[in-house]
Amino acid sequence: MSDLIYDEEEVSCIVRIVQRVIHEIAIEKGWWEGGRNDGECIALMHSELSEALTALRHHRPESDHIAPVGLLEEELADVIIRVLDYAEGKNLDIGGAMVKKIAYNRTRPFKHGGKAF
Repeated sequence: MSDLIYDEEEVSCIVRIVQRVIHEIAIEKGWWEGGRNDGECIALMHSELSEALTALRHHRPESDHIAPVGLLEEELADVIIRVLDYAEGKNLDIGGAMVKKIAYNRTRPFKHGGKAF
């Protein structure tokens, strides 16, 4: 187990700041006009993961938009952006939840007691 020391409150605060910035941009670009459908937002998160898988299957080409970043990294960033935008729009504390989940995961047994994956 890693002995990495980090300030949980600082991590939570940084994620919250990024979450707000992402959401402000989404509002500015019109994505929240009239509200958002929860199911559609989750589906869009999922579609970004599917795009990441496609990038992986195509041997990780470079992004056409933000080179020299790889397309896999770009699509995974899109997943995080979609999640944090949604979280801010719904007033969810993802940073706080991440810190708590990391702490919980540290207590779990190796492979969660024998899971295959």
